[in-house]
Amino acid sequence: MTDTIPVDVVIGLLQTASAEQDTDVDSLLRSVPERHTARLGYEVRRLRAVSERWRRRGQELAALFSSARELAQLRDVDELLGRLVERAHDLVGTDVTYLSEFDATSRELRVRTTLGTIAPSFLGLRVPPGIGLASQVVAERRPHWTSKYAAMTEAPHDSAIDEAVATEGLVSLLGVPLLAGDEVIGVLFAANRVEHAFSPEEISLLSAFADHAAIVLQTARLLARTQDLADETQRAYGELARHVEAMERASEVHSDLTTLVLEGGEEHDVATALGRALRCRVTLLGPEQLDGPVADAVDRSRRSGQCALADEGTYAVAVVAGPTLLGALLLEEGEVSFGPVERRTAERAAQITALLNLKQDSLIEAEQRVRGDLVADLLSEEEDRRIDITTRARARGIQLHEMRSVVVVSVPVELRREAVRALRRTAGLVGEHTDRVVALTADTDPSAASAFVHATVSRAVRAPVLAVGAEFADAVDLRAQVDAASACVRILPSLGLTDAAVTADEYLPYTALFGPGETRVTAYLRRVLGPVLAWDAEHAGKLLPTLAAYLANRMSPVATARALHVHKNTVLQRLERAGELLGEDWQEPDRLFRITVAVRLADLTNSP
Repeated sequence: MTDTIPVDVVIGLLQTASAEQDTDVDSLLRSVPERHTARLGYEVRRLRAVSERWRRRGQELAALFSSARELAQLRDVDELLGRLVERAHDLVGTDVTYLSEFDATSRELRVRTTLGTIAPSFLGLRVPPGIGLASQVVAERRPHWTSKYAAMTEAPHDSAIDEAVATEGLVSLLGVPLLAGDEVIGVLFAANRVEHAFSPEEISLLSAFADHAAIVLQTARLLARTQDLADETQRAYGELARHVEAMERASEVHSDLTTLVLEGGEEHDVATALGRALRCRVTLLGPEQLDGPVADAVDRSRRSGQCALADEGTYAVAVVAGPTLLGALLLEEGEVSFGPVERRTAERAAQITALLNLKQDSLIEAEQRVRGDLVADLLSEEEDRRIDITTRARARGIQLHEMRSVVVVSVPVELRREAVRALRRTAGLVGEHTDRVVALTADTDPSAASAFVHATVSRAVRAPVLAVGAEFADAVDLRAQVDAASACVRILPSLGLTDAAVTADEYLPYTALFGPGETRVTAYLRRVLGPVLAWDAEHAGKLLPTLAAYLANRMSPVATARALHVHKNTVLQRLERAGELLGEDWQEPDRLFRITVAVRLADLTNSP
């Protein structure tokens, strides 16, 4: 007897085998003879598994093809890697999927893209070399998986990595390498929060996505390297063009400066040519104009022989001739940024400025000799030397009737010429007289004249300078005031002053008393206060300070004790001892006057 199966049942079984959703097979098999039920059920389920596998394979291929199309239109690497991880996550069906990039230099893996993670710290996690499942994948260049990471013994563990995995709740992990030739550039991971044995199909699918991710990363690296090379080429081209332009400007400056030297140009012409070529503002400064940050920069430039930064965008270069500072060029950046070529150009311009300055100095030196002769003639005792001196001075552009103050300057002999050089640019008439520099100015205030001359010479010679000013009315008075100022210059060192600007009138009592010899001060002190000075030296006493305080406080023992912070009886005992040493008449008016002057002189002499 032949068994028959209804057509509707056969069609239903075939539809069930190809259906995407699970349907009730047993209800259809009730219409089938019993002896065929088991076989038909097995075949239907086998066909359904095969159909499901092919359907899933089609989805995987579609996802891979979609990734390939996106790869061909690569724009944003991070976005594309994110999509690859997302598709792998959906198709493999794991709880977490992430991609780690391999650093060939440090041998570390860094998590670059994740999906399904909870802890924000997981993104960017770094795996040290030789640690965990990831290092196995990198070392052997093939997939590795574990159904239970905590119990894995095939690779070393790291406490920080184990903590990150535990915080995320990951249990089973599968890692496949991202390969570019033989080079590992990363690892793609699929992970579950339960124990799971990964099938060959899952490993194959994840490997396919890893191959796409490897292409993305390698392409991105090549594009980045290409862009870096292009940027470097562009920078090199720009630098070359700037260097050529700078050399052309330097050549232009060199040509202009050569012309200036040959045609007898002046210092300010150098600043003009330099500013025109470097398209910046250039200021020529004299030694007396240097102060603040500019002075510090010029000092650095003077020591190094190179441009020095004075302020943001401002450079200074010293103009020197041997040890002599002639001034400086101050350059303020304009259209052109200052590079090595521009700075060297400025340094050469400073040398040309010094050359022109020396050339001009040679002419001025001759002029100065004439002016020095005028000073000598003015101060000479010989009447014949002053014949027509007003006319001779006018021929040099000097109006003697306008001169109102004279300043006598004391500097070391080796610096005297430098002092004259500094003053001849600013003072009306400068010369040398009896080992001193004498400057005549139109300033009506001798104190201001003295301060100006002191500042000018100090900047030039960088040594202690004594400048004593005096006002004069005519040629006869001039000689008297020069003598008075010279006497003051000689007496000041005995009073502890070696670097100062004063007037002769301020120290008139001392010059009147001791005239031209500072040795007379010492002799006077020894004659008037000798016993007191000797007592203090021998007994480490305080008699002289007590006398000074006593005289300064109107001879009041109480006020003196208060000023010295001692008891009144102590003051009286010291005064009694001083009286024994000086004599009973030491407080007589005439004697007291001489003692008062001597005490004041001794106090000044001992002042720092």
